[in-house]
Amino acid sequence: MVKKYLLFASHAYAYAIMRPLQDEIRRRGHEVAWFLEDSCPDRLRPDELRLSSVSEVMRWNPLAVFAPGNWIYPFFPGVKVCLFHGFPIWKRRTRNKPDGYFALRGWFDVYCTQGPAGTGRFRDLERQHGYFKVYETGWPKFDSFFGRSLPPEEPRSELTVLYSTTFSRGISSAWVMKDELRRLAAERPWRWIVTFHPKLIDPELHAAYKQLAADFPNVEFCPDANGIDTFRRSDVMLSDSSSIIIEYLMTGKPVVTLRNTNPGPYLIDVDSPADIPAAIERAASRPPELMREIELYANHCDPHRDGLNSARVLDAVDDFIANHRAHMKRKPLNLWRKIKLASSLFKKYISSKF
Repeated sequence: MVKKYLLFASHAYAYAIMRPLQDEIRRRGHEVAWFLEDSCPDRLRPDELRLSSVSEVMRWNPLAVFAPGNWIYPFFPGVKVCLFHGFPIWKRRTRNKPDGYFALRGWFDVYCTQGPAGTGRFRDLERQHGYFKVYETGWPKFDSFFGRSLPPEEPRSELTVLYSTTFSRGISSAWVMKDELRRLAAERPWRWIVTFHPKLIDPELHAAYKQLAADFPNVEFCPDANGIDTFRRSDVMLSDSSSIIIEYLMTGKPVVTLRNTNPGPYLIDVDSPADIPAAIERAASRPPELMREIELYANHCDPHRDGLNSARVLDAVDDFIANHRAHMKRKPLNLWRKIKLASSLFKKYISSKF
C-alpha cells in the first residue's frame, strides 16, 4: 500500500533536515508533499509537491506529518512527528530549567530524538505525561553528511574559517564581530565564509556583512547557507552559542567560540575578540586532546552516522501506529493555542482572497 507523508516547514532550515527523509520516503515507493508556512521561503524544487491550503492537506490525508520545530497544526491528519531543528544546548547561564528543546506544547504524538543528550530527558517526560512516544532515531539531516559516498574535500591552499552565529541579540556575536572580522580579513591570510541563523534578519547587520564581503575578496557572505557544503569548504568554525556548533563537530572539525554560555572541553572558548586569532590557530593544529573530546561529545549528541536516520524515523512511525497509538493518553486541550493557530490560518485565508 502506498503511504502519504507531509513535511511541515516553518523556516528555511527545514529543507536540509527533511529532504533526506523525503529521499527515504521515495526510496520506499511512497508519496510525499510539503506545506510551507509564510515564514518559510519557497525553495521547493520542480519535483517537490507543495500543498498550499488546509483543504489540500485534508484531501492528501497523510499518514504522518513531520515538523523540525516545536509546533504543528493539530487538526492536520496523521501522526504528528517532531524532528527538532537543532540540539539540546544551554544558551543562557541564568536558566535553571530545560530550554525550549524540552518544552512540551501538546502537539506531537512522536518525538524522534537524535542521541543520548536528548533521549533520556524526553523518555522521562514520556513516562510523566503519557500522550507521546519517544524513539531515538538520529537526526535525518545527518543522512546527507554520512549517508552517501561524498567525494573528497577539495584541497585548500589557505585556512578557511566558517563564521556562523546564533540569532538571539543577548548571546549572538554578530554585532561584535562585524568590525573584528573586518580587521582579521585585512590582517590574516585566511578565507572566511559567513553564515547567519535564518532568524537573524536584522537588515543593517545583513548590509554590514554584505559590504564586508564586497570589500574583501577573502570573505564570502552566505546568509542562507544551512548544510554540509559550507562545512566541507572550511577547516574551523567560529561561533558563539549556536546549536549549529554541534552539527559542525559531527564532521570531526574543531570549533572556536566567543563567550559560549556553556563551554566544554570540546570547544576552544575565548572571552575577548582579541583572543580569536590565537584560538583559531590552535584549532587548526587539531591538538589530539581536543579531537578526543570532540569525538566523545559528538557521540553523546548523535551517535548515528550510518545514513539510516530517516529510515529509523519512518520505522518509528510504523511502530507507533501498530503498537502504541491506541494506548496513548489524550493530549492536553491547549484551547488557547489552538484558537491562536486557527485565527492565524483564518487571517491568511482572508488575505489570500482580497
